[in-house]
Amino acid sequence: MAKQNVAEQFVDILARAGVKRLYGVVGDSLNPVVDAIRRNSAIDWIHVRHEETAAFAAGAEAQVTGSLAACAGSCGPGNLHLINGLYDAHRSMAPVLALASHIPSGEIGLGYFQETHPELLFQECSHYNEMISNPEQMPRLLQTAIQHAIGRGGVSVVAMPGDIASKPAPEKSIEHALVTERPSVRPGDDEIDKLCRMVDEAKRVTLFCGSGTAGAHAEVMEFAEKIKSPVGHALRGKEWIQYDNPYDVGMSGLLGYGAAYEATHECDLLFLLGTDFPYNAFLPDDVKIVQVDVRPEHLGRRSKLDLAVWGDVRETLRCLTPRVKPKADRTFLDRMLKKHANALEGVVKAYTRKVEKHVPIHPEYVASVLDEMADEDAVFTVDTGMNNVWAARYLTPNGKRRVIGSFSHGSMANALPQAIGAQFTDRDRQVVAMSGDGGFSMLMGDFLTLVQYDLPVKVVLFNNSSLGMVELEMLVAGLPSYGTTNKNPDFAAIARAAGAFGVRVEKPKQLQSALKDAFKHKGPALVDVVTDPNALSIPPKISAEMVTGFALSASKIVLDGGVGRMLQMARSNLRNVPRP
Repeated sequence: MAKQNVAEQFVDILARAGVKRLYGVVGDSLNPVVDAIRRNSAIDWIHVRHEETAAFAAGAEAQVTGSLAACAGSCGPGNLHLINGLYDAHRSMAPVLALASHIPSGEIGLGYFQETHPELLFQECSHYNEMISNPEQMPRLLQTAIQHAIGRGGVSVVAMPGDIASKPAPEKSIEHALVTERPSVRPGDDEIDKLCRMVDEAKRVTLFCGSGTAGAHAEVMEFAEKIKSPVGHALRGKEWIQYDNPYDVGMSGLLGYGAAYEATHECDLLFLLGTDFPYNAFLPDDVKIVQVDVRPEHLGRRSKLDLAVWGDVRETLRCLTPRVKPKADRTFLDRMLKKHANALEGVVKAYTRKVEKHVPIHPEYVASVLDEMADEDAVFTVDTGMNNVWAARYLTPNGKRRVIGSFSHGSMANALPQAIGAQFTDRDRQVVAMSGDGGFSMLMGDFLTLVQYDLPVKVVLFNNSSLGMVELEMLVAGLPSYGTTNKNPDFAAIARAAGAFGVRVEKPKQLQSALKDAFKHKGPALVDVVTDPNALSIPPKISAEMVTGFALSASKIVLDGGVGRMLQMARSNLRNVPRP
């Protein structure tokens, strides 16, 4: 049996760690690794058209599966293209291993063709970032990188010169059992006792939930019922906490709706559960605040805390809920539920008035119809910008659906590449990319990746020929919109020319049949929906300080618009409010 080289050992260890695919673009310094994959049946090489797509796809795969995913770039410009997608994966706590192939080891530091320094470039978007400069570092260095990515939740980068990859692997190398799952973390009994006292002493408690409540829905609901607490959420907490939630008061933040803002400000004890919510101006500064997070570096960096609790949400609530005294007074909870329902009643008309005749089409209407027609277990990937608004307002979570976006990093062009990674995990599961025309056109070349692999991703393109969120930012800042207009082609025609299903929708009455045909199509499909570029409804009182990028304001609801099926949920929850 021929002796393994370093590249073969590298690929074997990735496969042993559960990696199924390596996304990337081939290149000379990567050739030994790509050839090792060719000869290894446990792992596939996924050829994308841009390395940024590779990193986004790996990040999405990791978020859907909860397991390690991987991407690769060749030396210099190749791996440099990974950086934006790696930033997104890292800030989303997605376990991703990135291989940054490098120039020949003997040329490093001499200004060689395509030379960069990946061990410096990726420092800020990784937990671990080291170079294999000698075969003797294998396999320990790679194993260490994998355990950083999985154990800490985020990116590890391994740089490796192509000539090192081709050298014989060391004999009697140390390979140990790999960590492939994260443990549960519970706080100590002293913290639980302090929490218990604070809850028992408070009259009005509000829970504000983020993505750290994943897997803790039952525990949050049990706790909320026992202490009669309204439950609000951040955007990344929506998919985990809003469904089957009789205590739901909506979302806070720039894209917020309902009574979440009031509930967080009118309580006397606020629980921040698994959220690193960045907009501290939406958080109160005159109530007691407790934060529970599995990552201690998140504790207290957004607001002043009265108690910081290091632990994951599920285990913390499992310890806390049995110890707290039940509260009988529902006055605060019922008042917030009524405020929430009234707030939604007041905005729902924004997209229902003459919607079937309005041309260009209301984007709110598109999102609402999409929500109703998509599968119960669909994965939605959402472009940054106005599509975040439509996803936040109209997509209805149910415990089976997933909603993935660049919600922490805020990159454009994420939806299509993330859909690629999500679809590779399960070809039979419906994956819908909610793309904006600006984001889609930025990485449009990777629509060809869908065609090449016959991936049945459905791209629903909200085509308003503008960078809508940027226009909003300019408008609120008192500036005329400038440089925000896109002169777009017929994207559906481009899709058909590429060999995919493509249909253009310009009238509301065409929408349902177009979506039905696209969803029925077995391969990749694109629905190019021409939407109203003026679909921003701004409250009459708004200050120039309210929007700077995605940062803040002192307002409860900055964008006014419909809320889809959430109104029915709010009405249903009101049935639980006792009548006087």
